[in-house]
Amino acid sequence: MGLFKFEEVFSAAVLLDYLKERKFPEFLGLTLFPEKKIEEIDLEYIKGGSHLPVSASVHAFNSESEIASRDALEAVKERLALVKRKIRMDEELLIKLQTPRTNKEFEKAKEQVFNDVDTMVLAVLTRAEAMRMEVLTTGKLAVNENGVNVTLDYGVPSDALKTNAGNSAWTHADSDPLKDIYDWTDSVIARTGVIPTRALTSSSVLSLLLRHDKVRKNIFGNTNKLVTKAELNAFLEQQGLPKFASYDAKYRKEQANGTYQTLRFFDANKVVLMPDGFLGETVYGLTAEEIELAGTGVDTEQVGNVLAMIYRTADPVARWTKAVATVLPSFPEAENILIAKVK
Repeated sequence: MGLFKFEEVFSAAVLLDYLKERKFPEFLGLTLFPEKKIEEIDLEYIKGGSHLPVSASVHAFNSESEIASRDALEAVKERLALVKRKIRMDEELLIKLQTPRTNKEFEKAKEQVFNDVDTMVLAVLTRAEAMRMEVLTTGKLAVNENGVNVTLDYGVPSDALKTNAGNSAWTHADSDPLKDIYDWTDSVIARTGVIPTRALTSSSVLSLLLRHDKVRKNIFGNTNKLVTKAELNAFLEQQGLPKFASYDAKYRKEQANGTYQTLRFFDANKVVLMPDGFLGETVYGLTAEEIELAGTGVDTEQVGNVLAMIYRTADPVARWTKAVATVLPSFPEAENILIAKVK
């Protein structure tokens, strides 16, 4: 083998080209909050204002037109969250890269490095999905990690936050889930003029709906026939109610002691009623690392939402694979959803 030059094989330009072609898993949250890249570190968007049209007035001929007032709109500005993760290359890997015995050994070690790139980038994308789902199921984003302790309130109205407890919890036989869905849908329409067409929940809540005696009797009458998801959604659509889908994906979070905690993206106890269309965007911005690259001759216009890099430290001597992004969901449709805790 020829002389190996680490900085050439794993240069910033090489990693940029690699990530341009690399396809990562598509999270459900991207269908609600699609990705957008901006050349800043602050997120700005407009929210507020009713979707209901305002009527003009009848006037006598030759009279002055009625002067309209503008809806109260709120400009939201937040600093994007810095999300990053890195992993150290172990000595055995560095030795295999620097003094491989065969081409096959070198290629295998090189593949391991790119696997680390994938893992670090996916970690950042996973944190973005956790943000989207937290915002969707709570109306807020609470962060308390690595010296950051902040809560962002996206302004979901208090009367759009429901809690079913006791006999009204969907786990209780006396509860009436269909009545709840009717009432919640009506309340959103009355408040906003927006019609909820979709409901997202967990499989466990969806199972409660399908097995609930009152739901079954409303759809089929006095029979023991079980309800399928397709039958439930067909019934809901006929009634002008939102159709249900479930989301049960999970992720792991590493604890300070090195153990992992398994978490859900979407709260297993929640139902969220939503209108058609996008609810907001997943906004990515600039990072300090991206700005640093601009001074090295690398075409930073090729940088995607998440930047990956490999760098070295002198004390202790090590090489690291790192992924970094600034990211935050926007949520201009926050006033047009309803969040219910049903069990």
